[in-house]
Amino acid sequence: MIFHIAEASDWAAAQESGDYRVSTRGRSLADEGFIHASRRGQVLGVAEAAYADAGPLLLLHIDPDRLSSPVRDDEVEPGIFFPHIYGPINLDAVVAVAPLERTVDGRFVMPPG
Repeated sequence: MIFHIAEASDWAAAQESGDYRVSTRGRSLADEGFIHASRRGQVLGVAEAAYADAGPLLLLHIDPDRLSSPVRDDEVEPGIFFPHIYGPINLDAVVAVAPLERTVDGRFVMPPG
């Protein structure tokens, strides 16, 4: 399973268009050439770094075997790899969607699953 943090409005737009094309906050697939994704242990760090002042947020649970676009682990810093999706996310590859919530002190909490 890989994960993507989505703004609720972007996910709603994907439901209308039939696929998801947002790379990361404020950047499209066309802008970046891929969609940023994370492994479970990387999600909260990404949320804190890129989405601290954003919301409401959703966490898309993506089954890479269901994606119609290729996925590649890319080295973003020496020894640090993140999955990147090189094309749109087909909606049937998203097997679960959960709110990415915060504690009372503002820290993100990984949803179960």
